[in-house]
Amino acid sequence: MSKTITLRISEDHYEAFKRYARSENRKISNAIETLAMKQLEDAYFTDDIETAEILSDGALLERIKKGAKQAKAGKGRIVE
Repeated sequence: MSKTITLRISEDHYEAFKRYARSENRKISNAIETLAMKQLEDAYFTDDIETAEILSDGALLERIKKGAKQAKAGKGRIVE
């Protein structure tokens, strides 16, 4: 189910979103949602090239497996 949020942005940012939305033939709300989801995707997921690099690095994969095993066992700590 869709949710409605209120977003306070500067006039300059609003105009930038408005120009972008118009250039993409979208409503402003859809343009903001699309850009936000793209940013989340870029921040949290790897692209095909990065994934291939990770999967080709045997030493890295072993460290990831070791870290996952330690995390599952409750060892280690979260560093922020």
